[in-house]
Amino acid sequence: MKTSLSPANRWLLAALVSMLLLLFWAYWPGLHGPFLFDDFGSLPALGAYGPVHSWPVFWRYITSGHADPSGRPLALLSFLLDARNWPAPPFPFKLSNLILHGINGLLLVALLWRLGRTLQPQGPRALQAALLGSALWLLHPLLVSTTLYIVQREAMLAGMFVLLGLLAWLHGRTQLRAGRTGRGVVWMLLGLGGGTLLAVLSKANGALLPLYALLIEWLLLARLQPLTEPHAQRVYRAWMIVLVGLPTVLLLGYLVQVGISSAIHGISVRPWNESQRLLTEPRVLLHYLDLLWLPRPYSAGLFYDGYGWSRSLWQPATTLPALLAISALLGLGWALRRRRPMVALAIAFYFAGQLMESTTIPLELVFEHRNYIPAMLMFWPLAWWLLDLRTLKTLKTSLIVVLPLSLAVLTHTRATLWGNRSAQALQWARINPDSPRAQAYAVQFEINAGHPRQAVKRILPLLHRDPSQIQLAFNLLNARCALGGVNAADLSAAATALRTTRNPNSLLPAWFGRAIYAAQRQVCPGLTIKALRSLLQAGLDNRFLQAQPGRMQDLHYVLGRIDLAQGQTHAATGQFEQALSDNIRPGFAADSAALLGSAGYPAMGLEVLNRYRTLSPQASKPGLGMPMIHAWVLRRQDYWPRELSRLRATLQANIPHSATHQEPVRGP
Repeated sequence: MKTSLSPANRWLLAALVSMLLLLFWAYWPGLHGPFLFDDFGSLPALGAYGPVHSWPVFWRYITSGHADPSGRPLALLSFLLDARNWPAPPFPFKLSNLILHGINGLLLVALLWRLGRTLQPQGPRALQAALLGSALWLLHPLLVSTTLYIVQREAMLAGMFVLLGLLAWLHGRTQLRAGRTGRGVVWMLLGLGGGTLLAVLSKANGALLPLYALLIEWLLLARLQPLTEPHAQRVYRAWMIVLVGLPTVLLLGYLVQVGISSAIHGISVRPWNESQRLLTEPRVLLHYLDLLWLPRPYSAGLFYDGYGWSRSLWQPATTLPALLAISALLGLGWALRRRRPMVALAIAFYFAGQLMESTTIPLELVFEHRNYIPAMLMFWPLAWWLLDLRTLKTLKTSLIVVLPLSLAVLTHTRATLWGNRSAQALQWARINPDSPRAQAYAVQFEINAGHPRQAVKRILPLLHRDPSQIQLAFNLLNARCALGGVNAADLSAAATALRTTRNPNSLLPAWFGRAIYAAQRQVCPGLTIKALRSLLQAGLDNRFLQAQPGRMQDLHYVLGRIDLAQGQTHAATGQFEQALSDNIRPGFAADSAALLGSAGYPAMGLEVLNRYRTLSPQASKPGLGMPMIHAWVLRRQDYWPRELSRLRATLQANIPHSATHQEPVRGP
């Protein structure tokens, strides 16, 4: 028997398909872009323990996350859809991100439709507003820096589970209103309990799901769709306290505790303090709102490190006005909670969504992807107003068509930039003249394109303004080498940067590894082994790095590589052992020992392994959360004992072949 869709369902299907086709058209140019920055911090885990083709490797990989206490394992799991080893091409990752973004758009349609029927149970307006509000969010160019930034799949997955959790909770609430208490409680548990858990396992800000539910209940449902049966009321209230009230109180308490701790103990890796961060974030939030409501083809993208923080209420002058403006928006939401609950909910939902990443936790000040979940309800009130065609019918009808198409064109333009690496670097550098990262990114392309003089011209003013910018100082040396050699002033600038930088991340071993190679072959006059030692000593004198065991390990490791390059094997071994003492890790011991062995000094490699055996009881215990689970997995698999035993046997077997330049092995 043939079945056919009703006209209403055909219209709905056509609208959804059109929205998704427009989405894929808008994003398609960006799918061919490269990996970027933090991608290289997370995705290499795909090959860190070998190809993920067996269960032991799978468990080592899936527990290896370190971004949050949860380790974000669901994000890591999702990357296996795109690759099982590293390196890998970026296209499958970006395509998966886009598909996930489309799924979130469909889920948002369902959520807004469900909420809209609370306001208007009959008629097509709730569905139409849900489609339009979702399309305005889905096609917005600001979300390009989430969707095409592969590692931000974490935020997108958290968004998906937030939407699924809210939908399940709302379904459970409906079941309770219909008298099906047991079924309603199960759906509430799945939505608020399971949804929050899955969202947190994707990214920590998924913990805000209960707060979102609380706002929807308070501003919309409690007044417009209350539970009237006494027993259902009692059950619902009890479970809302457990699943919503308690998690929200705990989360707010945690944010307060972090703020107090940061204020008391300081933030060594940031140039600003906690009070300055809190003064800056109102300006940041207004900047986000500007980007959301006045969309443009290009923005700062990933480069907000040049964003000036607020020193006081009056410096810069926009600080106090921004604080007052955010307060006024919150006050407006409160004032409209009865007459315009949809507007009040959109405002409250947005600011609630910024609580974790834009308040006390000392993250970097600005990132565009922080708007992905908070902005989900942003354009719903606008869509609802546009679809009231009783007034301004011509204007509203035009905007209903023009706005989604315009956003799609802007997104297409921005995605095209994301798909062209060299154009992206130069455009971001133009947009962000005060961003050291943006300028360093552009400099790399200028040097590779044969324009080192232009690179030097770009670097010098910024380095003069902030001499601690190590990425600029290192790129200055790279550019000078391309021009024929470095001079004393260049080396002095690099030494100053190493002496004053707060957090070079993983830049030290990567850059010095290349610099040692260049110094050995004398391909850059002035960049000598002696000069590199002087730079490293400046790093050792850095009081900020002295408080970071990982960075001190990097410095001693590089000094060991220099000693090894000069044939000073005992000195190299001593540096590697000191580096191991800075941060006792079996992986570092294995890498250092293998490096000595491959250089022809297996006995020295054994010394490093012996040193690790001595130090290992003093190694710090893994923190709570996924690091502890990861350590348990490695112990359960006997991973490091087997790896180190295999390496020890290999080194021992190679000693007879290098006995002419080895000395007796020290240690047990």
